[in-house]
Amino acid sequence: MRITAHLDRYDRHNPDACAIVWLDTQSGKWSREGHVGSGVPPWGHAGHASDGTCLLAGSGEEPLCVLEGLDLASPGGPFEGETGAIRWLTHDRHDQYDRAEREEGRWHVQCVDPTECVAADSLFADEGM
Repeated sequence: MRITAHLDRYDRHNPDACAIVWLDTQSGKWSREGHVGSGVPPWGHAGHASDGTCLLAGSGEEPLCVLEGLDLASPGGPFEGETGAIRWLTHDRHDQYDRAEREEGRWHVQCVDPTECVAADSLFADEGM
């Protein structure tokens, strides 16, 4: 299943900050399809969090955000129009794991494609390594 989600980031310096991500439930990865001032990297892994889905950034797997309430493994799966809160995780570069700050945002599912497909070329930088 592939899910397209719109992620908003409440940023007083850039009120239009957002990203469109494509979540692949089969591979457990995501890719950024579009963005405006959001600071979202091009790709990463999606993992289960106690309160939703955690997006990890790239091969370093630094926690990026938690999509609260989004359960990629639920039998019914996410549905188009489903919404929830985002906890954006920002880190101090010198002490990145001890001083995480929380920022607010919202996510909503724009599209759910239940079909499985095999891409001709990989979309993710870590494949083929």
